[in-house]
Amino acid sequence: MNIMSSQENRIAVITGATSGIGFEVAKRLGKDGFTVVLNGIDDDAGAEKVALLKSEGITAEYFGFDVTNEEAVNQNIKQIGDKYGKIDVVVNNAGGLGGRSRFEEMTTDFYRFVMALNLDSTFFVSRAAIPYLKKGKNATIINYTSNAGWNAGGPGAGIYGTSKAAVHAITRALAKDLAEYNIRVNAVSPGTIDTPFHAQIKSTKPEVFASWKNNIMLGRLGQPEEVAAVVSFLASDDASFMTAETVQIGGGQALGI
Repeated sequence: MNIMSSQENRIAVITGATSGIGFEVAKRLGKDGFTVVLNGIDDDAGAEKVALLKSEGITAEYFGFDVTNEEAVNQNIKQIGDKYGKIDVVVNNAGGLGGRSRFEEMTTDFYRFVMALNLDSTFFVSRAAIPYLKKGKNATIINYTSNAGWNAGGPGAGIYGTSKAAVHAITRALAKDLAEYNIRVNAVSPGTIDTPFHAQIKSTKPEVFASWKNNIMLGRLGQPEEVAAVVSFLASDDASFMTAETVQIGGGQALGI
């Protein structure tokens, strides 16, 4: 199958797409033939990334909004859907660690911030996109969980793990709810991927960062392009019979859970 020709005139919305895995997903889907709509909160970075994609022959645009803001999500997803008349793919890439805190010292504000960053964002964007996904071709939602959703996260990352476990559950719940419309919902679960997500520990504790590969069966960290390749597959017609699944992309790292 010619992936490029099969994805022409299809619209993909990727949240948190101005850096790291999100940008690589946007680039990969753009090369597959999608019109890609990048979301982020850094408008300068958004403009820069769109210009870069366009220079590679990819049709792209940027919408700046905070995916934890319900009103902003509703307004912008409606604008995107109305402009194109449909949405074919939603990639809920936005999310993050948000910081570290043990439960005894954890503030309610921090708890709500991390849950909003990872779970609320997935819910808000998916809900707003459903009317437009119903008009799409081989429509699909692709969420991001994490190894932390299975092992409850590392030190101080318990609420991050909790939020990602919730994303795993909402992926299955959405898949059940949307199957009658032939909208597929899956998730990817990246292991340790070499992205700006780990920039702080990479610069402050390089020996710790370097040791992480020792816990990975393939003996190295993953690359953003390797996650993007799996997202590309899940968005393609080749995955048309896949729904309610979570695909681990971690070099065997999750086997120790």
